[in-house]
Amino acid sequence: MAETEITIGEIQEALRDVYDPEIPVNVLDLGLIYDIKIDEGQVYVQMTLTAPGCGMGPYIAQNAEWRIAEIDGVEDVEVDMVFDPPWSPELITEEGKKLLGLD
Repeated sequence: MAETEITIGEIQEALRDVYDPEIPVNVLDLGLIYDIKIDEGQVYVQMTLTAPGCGMGPYIAQNAEWRIAEIDGVEDVEVDMVFDPPWSPELITEEGKKLLGLD
C-alpha cells in the first residue's frame, strides 16, 4: 500500500490547474474528465477534448499528467484520451458556466 493515500478530490483539485489554452476554464470544470481511478500509487484518468481534432490534445494530456504526478504518493499516471462519448456543453460544471459567462 502506498505511504500516502491519494484521493479523487486531490486529483480533481490538481486538474483544476490544467487548461485548454484556447478556453479560459480548467479541464475539470469544462467537463473533459470522464473518469479517475486510483490503485495505490497508480492514477488513471480518462478524458476527452471539446473537439476530436483539437491539436492541443497532447499538450493538455501532458499537462494533466505532470500536474497529477506532483501529488504526494502518486507513482505513475496514465491519461487516456477518448472521444466516445463525445464531449458536449452539457458536461460543463456550474462553475465552468460562470467562468464562461453561460449562467
